[in-house]
Amino acid sequence: MATKLHNIFAQIQTFENQIESLEGKILELEQRIEKLIQIERNHLIRVKNHEELSDDFIQNGRRYQDLTPEKAWKLYCNKDYDFIMIDVSSVDFETPCKIPEALHIPWEDFKDRSIEIQNKTTPILIISEDGANSILACEFLVMRGYYNCNNISGGYKHWKGQMLKEVRNLTA
Repeated sequence: MATKLHNIFAQIQTFENQIESLEGKILELEQRIEKLIQIERNHLIRVKNHEELSDDFIQNGRRYQDLTPEKAWKLYCNKDYDFIMIDVSSVDFETPCKIPEALHIPWEDFKDRSIEIQNKTTPILIISEDGANSILACEFLVMRGYYNCNNISGGYKHWKGQMLKEVRNLTA
């Protein structure tokens, strides 16, 4: 009889462990679903605000947008477009052309200084030397609830403002 009771208690303990494991998995799934829902909400807000979004961006649930240098330049030059420009180039990088509106937060200091970016809904255009640090900055901000991050692909290497400056210098 004692053996039967021992087996029953062992089975109950096994069931309780399995239930605890399932509860943990359910919690993980709920958290993943909540993140995915947040991404979709962010996409809907961008659509509502008449932003141009690629099919790839929506279908793959991307959390930030990669802008071509041409598209970024067009947005930058649009006086009716409200945005925050952030330069995350390294401290020792000599920017080829100064972007006067850009808030310069070097990538090395970004984690500590990102709190300077107060508005989580205004579109954020992020540029760096070659686009690598700006990708990291977009990912960092998105994880902290900034939903309208835009990486300027190619960074300063392909920034149209730099190219225009070079053309002017050649023709001068």
